[in-house]
Amino acid sequence: MDLPFVVATLTRRGLLTPGRPIRVASQLQALRKWGWSLAGELRQAAARDPGRTAVIDEQGTELTYQELLDRAERLARAMRTGLGVQAGDRVGVLCRNHHGLIEAVVAATVLGADAVLVNSGLSAAQLATVTEEQRLRVLVHDDEFADRILGLPAEVHRVDERGLDELIAGALPGDLQPPERDGRTIVLTSGTTGAPKGARRPTPNGFGPLVSIIDRIPLHTRDTVMIAAPLFHTWGYSALQFAFALRATIVLHRRFDPAATLAALVAHRCQVLFAVPVMVQRLLDVPPPDPRPPLKVVAVSGSALPGGLAPRFMDVYGDVVYNLYGSTEVSSASIAGPADLREAPTTAGRPPHGTRLEILDDDGQPVPDGRVGRIFVGNEMLFEGYTSGARRETHDGLLDTGDLGRINADGLLFVDGRADDMIVSGGENVFPSEVEDLLARLPQVREAAVIGVPDPEYGQRLAAFLGLHPGEVLDPEAVREYVRHYLARFSVPRDVIFVKYLPRNATGKVLTRELRRYYG
Repeated sequence: MDLPFVVATLTRRGLLTPGRPIRVASQLQALRKWGWSLAGELRQAAARDPGRTAVIDEQGTELTYQELLDRAERLARAMRTGLGVQAGDRVGVLCRNHHGLIEAVVAATVLGADAVLVNSGLSAAQLATVTEEQRLRVLVHDDEFADRILGLPAEVHRVDERGLDELIAGALPGDLQPPERDGRTIVLTSGTTGAPKGARRPTPNGFGPLVSIIDRIPLHTRDTVMIAAPLFHTWGYSALQFAFALRATIVLHRRFDPAATLAALVAHRCQVLFAVPVMVQRLLDVPPPDPRPPLKVVAVSGSALPGGLAPRFMDVYGDVVYNLYGSTEVSSASIAGPADLREAPTTAGRPPHGTRLEILDDDGQPVPDGRVGRIFVGNEMLFEGYTSGARRETHDGLLDTGDLGRINADGLLFVDGRADDMIVSGGENVFPSEVEDLLARLPQVREAAVIGVPDPEYGQRLAAFLGLHPGEVLDPEAVREYVRHYLARFSVPRDVIFVKYLPRNATGKVLTRELRRYYG
């Protein structure tokens, strides 16, 4: 990444603001010694702004950057001496959004161990599988998950919330040096279609990944940031990395509640909210506060942005929505800003600086603008492979996202859905996401999902699942006629099923396998 661009972007976002020379020197020394891992980012923030509030959680706990670093280092020493954790081991973290999760991940990284971010929505059986496949030595968990860990092997050390505080309080003095190997963060894929897989996230090797994002999303040094997206998810974890790099104050709630989130945004005067699309949708289900929170950025990612959601939210809270398309495997692929979303509410935007994005056919050849193909992405943050050893298809340094999409004449990317979600009905390719976006625009509809189901005559057909706003009623035939008016006949869902809520995982993605089970 070219130096003038990096310097200009860092200057615009306040990262090159002059400071006390001794603190700036300590900050740079922390990055030089510990690198760009989460531990390194926390160290540089504590060196530059030790007294700045780092984390505020809903229970009233406030920790400065220095206090957060001290707790994480004490935990690292206690894990090393008391639990025998060393470089190359794996530490599972099964926590909701609070400072304990951050401390556990940083402590593992300091020791050169891999931190495995465990999805809070896993069942006891899935957790047992993850524990075995990831070879966990330690599992740090919230108290609420105690019943799910009963069947884990006895050799796995379990650390609950009280145990975490006791380890920190009882840590012996000692020195911590950068480990011989870098600890990796392993994110579990969402598992919407099956068992979750572990994906190794690379450690940044400089300012590049941060700069590519803050160039397009106006995040600034010392912002107050609420991270509503789960920290165990790629998007929430990325938000944490951005926040540390910017020395932001981070507001965390263990569970998402729309009214409580709005109240916290106002009370803490948050300029930034990181969320997944379903959270933004639910914020619109409650009355807006007066006064409104001073939001400058609402950054969403993690699942498709339903049609019309961004303009509706911006009509209430201002032009602040930024939609990031990416995945655990490819990191950030494209970003749509408020102007893009006003023009084309379902767009995923354009690739950020330093990212290549191409639409290829099945033979790996580029397709013309406007034609649907497979989305391939290349950047310096591509994942290092699944922990099972499985890989993803690549072409000329670009990684297959598993999604289908197209780029219009203006260079905007549109994601049509997962390649394995596309159905063939009577010989025609049909993309459920196109129908979902259309149905989401109906004023009666709160949320919509469309899937392919078997059909004896056409091979497959569409089934639509609709959640309506309270008190609203829709006739199935009226829904079909609405779709028929805008789309081709083969896109009309034969089945229209009304549900109270769509089944979703902890990151807000619709669980299509549950819909198929419901349909069956």
